[in-house]
Amino acid sequence: MNIFTRAIFTLSILTVISASARAQDNAGVADLIKQGTQLNDQGKFAEAIDKYNEALKLEPDNVQANYQMGFTLMASGKGNDGIPYAEKALKGNGSTKFTAACYDLLGTIYDQDHKAKKAIEAYQSGIKIMPDYQRLHYNLGIAYFRNKQYAEAESEAIEAIKLDPKHASSQRMYALVTFHQNKRVNALLGFCSFIILEPNTSRSAEAYNNIQSILKGGVLKDNSGRATIIISPKGGQDNEVLNMSVSMTTLTAQSKKLTGMDMLEYQLKHILGVAGELSEKKTDKAFFDQFFASYFYKLSQSSNMPAFTRLVSLSANKDENTKWMNDNDAQIKALDNWVTTTPRSF
Repeated sequence: MNIFTRAIFTLSILTVISASARAQDNAGVADLIKQGTQLNDQGKFAEAIDKYNEALKLEPDNVQANYQMGFTLMASGKGNDGIPYAEKALKGNGSTKFTAACYDLLGTIYDQDHKAKKAIEAYQSGIKIMPDYQRLHYNLGIAYFRNKQYAEAESEAIEAIKLDPKHASSQRMYALVTFHQNKRVNALLGFCSFIILEPNTSRSAEAYNNIQSILKGGVLKDNSGRATIIISPKGGQDNEVLNMSVSMTTLTAQSKKLTGMDMLEYQLKHILGVAGELSEKKTDKAFFDQFFASYFYKLSQSSNMPAFTRLVSLSANKDENTKWMNDNDAQIKALDNWVTTTPRSF
Protein backbone atom coordinates (compact mmCIF):
# COMPACT_ATOMS: atom_id res chain seq x y z
CA MET A 1 0.00 0.00 0.00
CA ASN A 2 1.28 3.50 -0.82
CA ILE A 3 2.32 5.77 2.01
CA PHE A 4 -0.69 7.90 1.19
CA THR A 5 -4.15 6.38 1.23
CA ARG A 6 -6.35 8.56 -0.92
CA ALA A 7 -9.83 8.89 0.50
CA ILE A 8 -12.46 8.11 -2.11
CA PHE A 9 -14.92 10.93 -2.06
CA THR A 10 -18.56 11.01 -3.05
CA LEU A 11 -19.80 14.12 -4.77
CA SER A 12 -23.36 14.98 -3.89
CA ILE A 13 -25.72 14.93 -6.84
CA LEU A 14 -25.99 18.23 -8.66
CA THR A 15 -29.27 19.08 -10.33
CA VAL A 16 -28.44 19.82 -13.94
CA ILE A 17 -31.37 20.05 -16.36
CA SER A 18 -30.97 20.36 -20.10
CA ALA A 19 -33.14 23.11 -21.55
CA SER A 20 -33.87 21.08 -24.66
CA ALA A 21 -34.88 17.88 -22.91
CA ARG A 22 -38.45 16.94 -22.10
CA ALA A 23 -39.49 17.15 -18.45
CA GLN A 24 -40.45 13.47 -18.46
CA ASP A 25 -37.00 12.39 -19.68
CA ASN A 26 -35.25 14.63 -17.12
CA ALA A 27 -37.18 13.06 -14.27
CA GLY A 28 -36.18 9.61 -15.49
CA VAL A 29 -32.55 10.60 -15.91
CA ALA A 30 -32.36 12.15 -12.44
CA ASP A 31 -33.79 9.01 -10.88
CA LEU A 32 -31.34 6.76 -12.75
CA ILE A 33 -28.41 8.93 -11.64
CA LYS A 34 -29.63 8.78 -8.04
CA GLN A 35 -29.87 4.99 -8.21
CA GLY A 36 -26.39 4.84 -9.74
CA THR A 37 -24.79 6.94 -7.01
CA GLN A 38 -26.45 4.82 -4.33
CA LEU A 39 -25.07 1.67 -5.95
CA ASN A 40 -21.64 3.30 -6.24
CA ASP A 41 -21.68 4.14 -2.53
CA GLN A 42 -22.37 0.46 -1.83
CA GLY A 43 -19.40 -0.60 -3.97
CA LYS A 44 -21.67 -2.08 -6.64
CA PHE A 45 -19.81 -0.46 -9.49
CA ALA A 46 -21.04 -2.64 -12.37
CA GLU A 47 -24.68 -2.06 -11.40
CA ALA A 48 -24.03 1.68 -11.03
CA ILE A 49 -22.47 1.82 -14.50
CA ASP A 50 -25.56 0.14 -15.93
CA LYS A 51 -27.75 2.87 -14.43
CA TYR A 52 -25.55 5.63 -15.83
CA ASN A 53 -25.63 3.98 -19.26
CA GLU A 54 -29.42 4.01 -19.13
CA ALA A 55 -29.38 7.67 -18.18
CA LEU A 56 -26.96 8.56 -20.99
CA LYS A 57 -29.15 6.78 -23.55
CA LEU A 58 -31.94 9.16 -22.58
CA GLU A 59 -29.72 12.23 -22.31
CA PRO A 60 -26.18 11.77 -23.73
CA ASP A 61 -25.02 15.26 -22.76
CA ASN A 62 -26.20 15.17 -19.14
CA VAL A 63 -23.18 16.49 -17.26
CA GLN A 64 -24.05 14.78 -13.99
CA ALA A 65 -24.49 11.37 -15.62
CA ASN A 66 -21.17 11.78 -17.44
CA TYR A 67 -19.40 12.88 -14.28
CA GLN A 68 -20.77 10.04 -12.18
CA MET A 69 -19.91 7.52 -14.90
CA GLY A 70 -16.33 8.80 -14.96
CA PHE A 71 -16.14 8.73 -11.19
CA THR A 72 -17.46 5.18 -10.86
CA LEU A 73 -15.13 3.91 -13.59
CA MET A 74 -12.23 5.50 -11.70
CA ALA A 75 -13.39 4.01 -8.39
CA SER A 76 -13.68 0.56 -9.98
CA GLY A 77 -10.11 0.68 -11.30
CA LYS A 78 -10.99 1.64 -14.87
CA GLY A 79 -9.98 5.27 -14.67
CA ASN A 80 -8.75 5.58 -18.25
CA ASP A 81 -12.18 4.48 -19.48
CA GLY A 82 -13.65 7.30 -17.42
CA ILE A 83 -11.62 10.10 -19.03
CA PRO A 84 -13.99 10.72 -21.99
CA TYR A 85 -16.94 10.99 -19.62
CA ALA A 86 -15.11 13.39 -17.29
CA GLU A 87 -14.04 15.53 -20.25
CA LYS A 88 -17.60 15.60 -21.59
CA ALA A 89 -18.91 16.65 -18.17
CA LEU A 90 -16.23 19.35 -18.08
CA LYS A 91 -17.55 20.88 -21.31
CA GLY A 92 -21.16 20.86 -20.14
CA ASN A 93 -21.54 24.39 -18.74
CA GLY A 94 -21.84 23.29 -15.13
CA SER A 95 -21.41 25.47 -12.06
CA THR A 96 -17.97 26.66 -10.97
CA LYS A 97 -17.84 24.01 -8.25
CA PHE A 98 -18.94 21.28 -10.63
CA THR A 99 -16.29 22.28 -13.19
CA ALA A 100 -13.63 22.26 -10.45
CA ALA A 101 -14.84 18.81 -9.40
CA CYS A 102 -14.44 17.58 -12.97
CA TYR A 103 -10.82 18.76 -13.02
CA ASP A 104 -10.37 17.05 -9.64
CA LEU A 105 -11.69 13.81 -11.09
CA LEU A 106 -9.43 14.04 -14.14
CA GLY A 107 -6.44 14.77 -11.93
CA THR A 108 -7.19 11.77 -9.74
CA ILE A 109 -7.47 9.48 -12.77
CA TYR A 110 -4.15 10.70 -14.17
CA ASP A 111 -2.48 10.44 -10.75
CA GLN A 112 -3.64 6.87 -10.29
CA ASP A 113 -2.19 6.09 -13.74
CA HIS A 114 1.16 7.61 -12.67
CA LYS A 115 0.83 10.49 -15.15
CA ALA A 116 2.09 13.13 -12.75
CA LYS A 117 2.37 16.01 -15.21
CA LYS A 118 -1.20 15.61 -16.47
CA ALA A 119 -2.51 15.19 -12.93
CA ILE A 120 -0.77 18.35 -11.75
CA GLU A 121 -2.05 20.32 -14.76
CA ALA A 122 -5.63 19.14 -14.15
CA TYR A 123 -5.55 20.10 -10.47
CA GLN A 124 -3.99 23.47 -11.27
CA SER A 125 -6.72 24.16 -13.84
CA GLY A 126 -9.36 23.43 -11.22
CA ILE A 127 -7.67 25.72 -8.70
CA LYS A 128 -7.60 28.57 -11.23
CA ILE A 129 -11.38 28.27 -11.53
CA MET A 130 -12.05 27.77 -7.81
CA PRO A 131 -9.07 28.66 -5.60
CA ASP A 132 -10.89 27.79 -2.36
CA TYR A 133 -11.69 24.18 -3.39
CA GLN A 134 -9.86 22.42 -0.55
CA ARG A 135 -9.73 18.95 -2.09
CA LEU A 136 -7.98 20.25 -5.22
CA HIS A 137 -5.12 21.63 -3.11
CA TYR A 138 -4.95 18.41 -1.13
CA ASN A 139 -4.88 16.19 -4.22
CA LEU A 140 -2.39 18.49 -5.96
CA GLY A 141 -0.16 18.09 -2.91
CA ILE A 142 -0.41 14.32 -3.24
CA ALA A 143 0.50 14.51 -6.93
CA TYR A 144 3.53 16.65 -6.12
CA PHE A 145 4.47 14.23 -3.35
CA ARG A 146 4.31 11.25 -5.69
CA ASN A 147 6.48 13.20 -8.14
CA LYS A 148 9.00 13.94 -5.35
CA GLN A 149 8.35 17.70 -5.55
CA TYR A 150 8.33 18.00 -1.79
CA ALA A 151 8.54 21.79 -1.45
CA GLU A 152 5.58 22.21 -3.80
CA ALA A 153 3.70 19.51 -1.92
CA GLU A 154 4.32 21.38 1.34
CA SER A 155 2.85 24.58 -0.13
CA GLU A 156 -0.31 22.75 -1.22
CA ALA A 157 -0.61 21.02 2.15
CA ILE A 158 -0.52 24.43 3.80
CA GLU A 159 -3.23 25.76 1.48
CA ALA A 160 -5.38 22.68 2.17
CA ILE A 161 -4.98 23.13 5.94
CA LYS A 162 -5.87 26.82 5.71
CA LEU A 163 -9.08 25.93 3.89
CA ASP A 164 -9.94 23.13 6.34
CA PRO A 165 -7.85 23.22 9.56
CA LYS A 166 -9.49 20.03 10.81
CA HIS A 167 -8.78 17.92 7.72
CA ALA A 168 -6.60 15.20 9.21
CA SER A 169 -5.21 13.95 5.90
CA SER A 170 -3.88 17.40 4.97
CA GLN A 171 -1.99 17.62 8.25
CA ARG A 172 -0.62 14.13 7.72
CA MET A 173 0.54 15.14 4.25
CA TYR A 174 2.24 18.23 5.70
CA ALA A 175 4.10 16.04 8.19
CA LEU A 176 5.23 13.57 5.56
CA VAL A 177 6.43 16.09 3.00
CA THR A 178 8.33 18.13 5.58
CA PHE A 179 9.93 14.92 6.87
CA HIS A 180 11.13 14.29 3.31
CA GLN A 181 12.80 17.71 3.38
CA ASN A 182 14.54 16.92 6.68
CA LYS A 183 12.39 19.45 8.54
CA ARG A 184 12.16 17.16 11.54
CA VAL A 185 10.39 19.41 14.02
CA ASN A 186 7.89 20.55 11.38
CA ALA A 187 7.16 16.91 10.71
CA LEU A 188 7.01 16.03 14.41
CA LEU A 189 4.45 18.75 15.13
CA GLY A 190 2.53 17.81 12.00
CA PHE A 191 2.24 14.19 13.11
CA CYS A 192 1.21 15.27 16.61
CA SER A 193 -1.46 17.53 15.15
CA PHE A 194 -2.70 14.72 12.92
CA ILE A 195 -2.97 12.34 15.87
CA ILE A 196 -5.10 14.85 17.78
CA LEU A 197 -7.59 14.66 14.91
CA GLU A 198 -7.22 10.92 14.27
CA PRO A 199 -5.87 9.22 17.40
CA ASN A 200 -6.69 5.56 17.00
CA THR A 201 -6.31 4.26 13.46
CA SER A 202 -3.68 2.46 11.41
CA ARG A 203 -2.58 5.86 10.12
CA SER A 204 -2.10 7.20 13.64
CA ALA A 205 0.00 4.12 14.42
CA GLU A 206 2.12 4.93 11.37
CA ALA A 207 2.36 8.55 12.54
CA TYR A 208 3.57 7.44 15.98
CA ASN A 209 6.23 5.23 14.37
CA ASN A 210 7.39 8.22 12.34
CA ILE A 211 7.54 10.33 15.50
CA GLN A 212 9.74 7.69 17.08
CA SER A 213 11.93 7.65 13.99
CA ILE A 214 12.36 11.43 14.24
CA LEU A 215 13.20 11.27 17.94
CA LYS A 216 15.73 8.50 17.37
CA GLY A 217 17.37 10.30 14.47
CA GLY A 218 16.16 7.81 11.90
CA VAL A 219 14.78 8.31 8.43
CA LEU A 220 11.38 7.81 6.87
CA LYS A 221 10.99 4.39 5.28
CA ASP A 222 8.82 3.25 2.41
CA ASN A 223 6.50 0.23 2.46
CA SER A 224 9.31 -2.16 1.60
CA GLY A 225 11.35 -0.95 4.55
CA ARG A 226 13.89 0.95 2.47
CA ALA A 227 15.04 4.38 3.64
CA THR A 228 13.76 7.26 1.54
CA ILE A 229 16.02 9.99 0.28
CA ILE A 230 16.01 13.03 2.57
CA ILE A 231 16.51 16.36 0.84
CA SER A 232 18.16 19.05 2.97
CA PRO A 233 16.50 22.46 2.75
CA LYS A 234 18.40 25.36 1.26
CA GLY A 235 19.63 27.93 3.74
CA GLY A 236 17.59 26.69 6.67
CA GLN A 237 19.44 27.97 9.74
CA ASP A 238 16.31 27.81 11.89
CA ASN A 239 15.72 24.29 10.67
CA GLU A 240 19.25 23.27 11.63
CA VAL A 241 18.68 24.63 15.13
CA LEU A 242 15.41 22.73 15.42
CA ASN A 243 16.95 19.51 14.11
CA MET A 244 19.78 19.86 16.61
CA SER A 245 17.24 20.33 19.40
CA VAL A 246 15.81 16.91 18.63
CA SER A 247 19.19 15.21 18.96
CA MET A 248 20.15 17.13 22.10
CA THR A 249 16.79 16.45 23.75
CA THR A 250 17.10 12.73 23.16
CA LEU A 251 20.67 12.66 24.51
CA THR A 252 19.59 14.57 27.61
CA ALA A 253 16.66 12.22 28.19
CA GLN A 254 19.00 9.24 27.93
CA SER A 255 21.47 10.82 30.35
CA LYS A 256 18.61 11.23 32.83
CA LYS A 257 17.93 7.49 32.34
CA LEU A 258 14.35 8.21 31.36
CA THR A 259 12.38 5.43 29.70
CA GLY A 260 8.91 4.74 28.32
CA MET A 261 6.27 7.41 28.75
CA ASP A 262 8.53 9.52 30.98
CA MET A 263 11.09 9.77 28.20
CA LEU A 264 8.49 10.50 25.51
CA GLU A 265 6.85 13.20 27.60
CA TYR A 266 10.21 14.84 28.29
CA GLN A 267 11.13 14.76 24.59
CA LEU A 268 7.83 16.17 23.40
CA LYS A 269 7.62 18.88 26.05
CA HIS A 270 11.17 20.08 25.46
CA ILE A 271 11.03 20.05 21.64
CA LEU A 272 7.64 21.79 21.58
CA GLY A 273 9.07 24.37 23.94
CA VAL A 274 12.17 25.02 21.82
CA ALA A 275 10.08 25.36 18.65
CA GLY A 276 7.71 27.76 20.37
CA GLU A 277 10.42 29.92 21.88
CA LEU A 278 12.25 30.18 18.56
CA SER A 279 9.04 31.12 16.75
CA GLU A 280 8.12 33.73 19.36
CA LYS A 281 11.32 35.64 18.61
CA LYS A 282 10.45 36.02 14.93
CA THR A 283 8.88 39.21 13.63
CA ASP A 284 7.90 37.65 10.31
CA LYS A 285 6.15 34.44 11.25
CA ALA A 286 5.56 31.70 8.69
CA PHE A 287 2.62 29.29 8.62
CA PHE A 288 4.56 26.75 10.70
CA ASP A 289 5.27 29.32 13.40
CA GLN A 290 1.65 30.39 13.75
CA PHE A 291 -0.32 27.20 13.18
CA PHE A 292 1.98 24.59 14.69
CA ALA A 293 4.75 26.07 16.84
CA SER A 294 2.66 28.64 18.71
CA TYR A 295 -0.15 26.17 19.36
CA PHE A 296 2.05 23.39 20.66
CA TYR A 297 4.16 25.83 22.69
CA LYS A 298 1.00 26.68 24.64
CA LEU A 299 0.38 22.97 25.12
CA SER A 300 3.92 22.38 26.38
CA GLN A 301 3.43 25.11 29.00
CA SER A 302 0.15 23.60 30.22
CA SER A 303 -0.50 20.74 32.62
CA ASN A 304 -1.81 18.57 29.78
CA MET A 305 1.46 17.00 28.61
CA PRO A 306 1.01 13.65 30.45
CA ALA A 307 -2.40 13.13 28.83
CA PHE A 308 -1.12 14.34 25.46
CA THR A 309 1.80 11.91 25.60
CA ARG A 310 -0.62 9.05 26.21
CA LEU A 311 -2.76 10.20 23.29
CA VAL A 312 0.20 10.38 20.92
CA SER A 313 1.35 6.87 21.84
CA LEU A 314 -2.12 5.30 22.15
CA SER A 315 -1.82 3.13 19.05
CA ALA A 316 1.52 1.66 20.14
CA ASN A 317 0.74 1.00 23.80
CA LYS A 318 -3.02 0.56 23.67
CA ASP A 319 -3.59 -1.57 26.77
CA GLU A 320 -1.26 0.42 29.02
CA ASN A 321 -2.49 3.81 27.78
CA THR A 322 -6.15 2.82 27.87
CA LYS A 323 -5.74 1.82 31.50
CA TRP A 324 -3.96 5.09 32.27
CA MET A 325 -6.73 7.06 30.60
CA ASN A 326 -9.40 5.19 32.54
CA ASP A 327 -7.54 5.89 35.77
CA ASN A 328 -6.97 9.55 34.92
CA ASP A 329 -10.29 10.60 33.45
CA ALA A 330 -9.98 14.16 34.77
CA GLN A 331 -6.71 14.69 32.88
CA ILE A 332 -8.22 13.35 29.65
CA LYS A 333 -11.19 15.71 29.99
CA ALA A 334 -8.84 18.60 30.69
CA LEU A 335 -6.84 17.86 27.53
CA ASP A 336 -10.03 17.57 25.50
CA ASN A 337 -11.20 20.91 26.85
CA TRP A 338 -7.83 22.49 26.05
CA VAL A 339 -7.95 21.23 22.45
CA THR A 340 -11.54 22.42 22.07
CA THR A 341 -11.00 25.91 23.47
CA THR A 342 -7.48 26.80 22.34
CA PRO A 343 -7.54 28.71 19.04
CA ARG A 344 -5.13 28.18 16.18
CA SER A 345 -4.22 30.84 13.67
CA PHE A 346 -2.27 31.17 10.48
